[in-house]
Amino acid sequence: MRVIIGEDEVLLREGLRHLLAQDGFEVVAAVGDAEALLEHVDLLEPDLVITDIRMPPTHTDEGLLAALRIREAHPGIPVVVLSQYVQRRYATELLDQNSGGFGYLLKQRIADVTTFTADLRRVAAGGTALDPEVVSVLVTRASRASGAVGSLTPRQLEVLSLMAEGRSNARIAADLFLSEKAVVQHTSHIYTALGLSVDGDDHRRVLAVLRFLASVAEEYR
Repeated sequence: MRVIIGEDEVLLREGLRHLLAQDGFEVVAAVGDAEALLEHVDLLEPDLVITDIRMPPTHTDEGLLAALRIREAHPGIPVVVLSQYVQRRYATELLDQNSGGFGYLLKQRIADVTTFTADLRRVAAGGTALDPEVVSVLVTRASRASGAVGSLTPRQLEVLSLMAEGRSNARIAADLFLSEKAVVQHTSHIYTALGLSVDGDDHRRVLAVLRFLASVAEEYR
C-alpha cells in the first residue's frame, strides 16, 4: 500500500515513516507542509494519505484544508487526519464529504501500533476510523438530530458509534457487555431504521456510519 505522510514535526514524520515501513506499507513521500502534500498527492496518487491538521505556515488548519481539497479532487484516495485535539468544526467539515475512506485520530491516544495500522488499512479499504473522543462529540449531537438517526435508541446509538470507530461485532459486544447475538440484533434494527437493504454486511456498516455522520454534519450547518 502506497502512503503519503504530511507532518511538520520531523521526529513524528520520520517515526511514522519507519513504523509504517516496518508494517508493510510503502511510504512514497513524507512532507512537512500542506502545499508539498497537495503536490505529491497530485503527482503520485497514493493509496492513502495521512496528514496533521495544523501545518505551516500558520499552524492552524492548513492540513485540514489540504485533506478537504484531496477528498474533492481525488475522491478515491482515502485520508486519515491526525490531531492533538477534538476540533468539532474540523471533524464535521471532513465528515461532511459523505463518503467512506476517512479517519480522524488523536495523536496522543495512538498507543497500540497494531490497532493504528489496522485502522489505516480499514480506511484504505473504504471504511472509517474515528477516535472515541471524536465519536463522543458526534453522538451527543446525533442524539438530538431529527430523521432516521434521531429515531435510534440510546443503545443503538452506542452500537452505531462503535461501528463508526471501526469496531467488529465481537469488540462491540465486549465493550457494551452484550452478547454478539444482541449486537447483531441492534445492527439489524439500525439498518432497518436507516433504510439500508441487505447487500453485504461490510457495505451496510459503512453506509450506516455515513448516514450517521451525514446527519450530524447537517445539524452543524
